[in-house]
Order: sequence, then C-alpha cells, then structure tokens
Amino acid sequence: MRVLITGAGGQLGQDLVRTCTVAGDDVIACDRSRLDVTDRDAVYQAITGTEPDVVLHAAAWTAVDDCEGDPERAFHTNASGTEWVADASRRVGAHLVAISTDYVFDGAKPDPYHEWDRPNPQSVYGMSKWAGERAVADQAPGSTIVRTSWVCGEHGRNMVTTVLGLRDRPELAFVDDQHGCPTFTADLAPMVRRLAAERRVGVHHVTNQGPTTWHGFVRDILDLLGDDPDRVRPIATAELDPPRPAPRPANSVLDNAALRLAGLPLLPHYRVSLGQLLERLGAR
Repeated sequence: MRVLITGAGGQLGQDLVRTCTVAGDDVIACDRSRLDVTDRDAVYQAITGTEPDVVLHAAAWTAVDDCEGDPERAFHTNASGTEWVADASRRVGAHLVAISTDYVFDGAKPDPYHEWDRPNPQSVYGMSKWAGERAVADQAPGSTIVRTSWVCGEHGRNMVTTVLGLRDRPELAFVDDQHGCPTFTADLAPMVRRLAAERRVGVHHVTNQGPTTWHGFVRDILDLLGDDPDRVRPIATAELDPPRPAPRPANSVLDNAALRLAGLPLLPHYRVSLGQLLERLGAR
C-alpha cells in the first residue's frame, strides 16, 4: 500500500512507520516538521499531492492538562485538523484510519465501554477528540476510527519511562481510582495497519488486554524490574498535589467488542507486552 502517516514522529507514529515499512508499504512519513495538521492548505497539498491508498492519522495534541488551558489550540488540532485530513482523504479515495481516545467517555459506566456506548467527554481534550470523530463520520464515511488508551512505547514519554525515571525513590504514590487498559504501540501499530489494509470500517476499540489502575500498573512495572512493588502507595485522584486541571475518567476500560465479534485476534495481555518493552528499553 501507499501509506501516508500523520504524526509520524510521535510515540505511535514511529511504530506505525516501522510496521508499514517492514510490511513493504510505500510510506510517506509526515512528522510535524513535514506536515502541521493545523495548516489547512498543507494538509490538502500533502494528501492530494501524494494520493495515498491509506491515511493513518495519528497526529494530535495529547497534552491533556495543557488542552484544558488552551481549548482553541486543542480544537484546532484535534477537530479542525482531523476534519481536513478526512476531507482530503475522501477526495483522493484513500481509506482513513483516525486514532482516538478513551477520553471521549465520562468514566461513569461501571462496566467496560464498548464501541456503541454514547460518548460524553468531560475534558477539553476528550471533547476535541470527539469532535474529530464526528468530523471523520461527516467528511469521510466508511473510514475507521481506532480508540485506544494508556499508550506506552519505546519513543516519547509515557508511564513506563516516568517510572524508570523515579525508580531510585524509596516510595512512589500513584492513583488507584482510575481504571484502564495499558496499550503498547508495538502491538497497536500492526492492528491499525491491518484494519486499514482490510478496510474495516467503523469504530474499533483496540487495547492490550487486562484492566488495571495506575497504581496496579506501576506495581507491575516494578515487579517485572525485580524491584519491590510494595513501595508503591495507592492514593485517590483527589489527593494529587497539585491537582490536575483536566478531569480523568474513573473508568476508561475499553471492551474490544468490534475486534472480537469480527473474529480478529485481540492484543496480548499488557503484562506480556510490558515485559517486552522493558527489555527493548534496556531496563531488564
């Protein structure tokens, strides 16, 4: 396939580039220096000028707390930018896969969220990503939306690299009242490409298996490193000092129902992929 990837310099974007390159695709890797999705003309020139078969739209402003303080930038990037990518993709007949987030949900549901649950975002970031999803539906019907959560990979900052940087502290404290599924870009990227190659339309939740909390996830990281997980203290979100500007969903566990119902393989349990990531990072 001829594949154009937005956000190619990001955490997921770099693994998408690697996955597609290994698969033999003709890859047009657009990091922010090559394509700023807030520049409408640049978006149309990049896509109509290369006429890809597939567009993998991973570009986004994902700084959740910063989005809360600058809604205009959040919507410019995550909503308007996505709308332009979607329209340009439709114009050249490219199949679009847009990456979205668990933050489109309010977190009040006691059970995992499936693809047909109604979004109700509570943060500016979540609202801007939900607006991007609606833009995809309006501008490029027949596209694919992939919602994921708690993303970790070799490139960029994430919870795994944060914990590695704090490893020498005698005690760590992480919240135990936010529930989700850690997802690893080394697993996510191949599934995104597969959904694109097979033109699997509609919304798909794609996460690694196994719900946990941030406290539980950090305990697992230390355990796999051979450290003492009991030095991680559980706290409530309300105890965070300073408090975080953006509200977090208390429950953002995503049920991968669309994959399961289609007979597609689910991603591995997160502990398996966590161990592999720690090895690639040279931490174990």
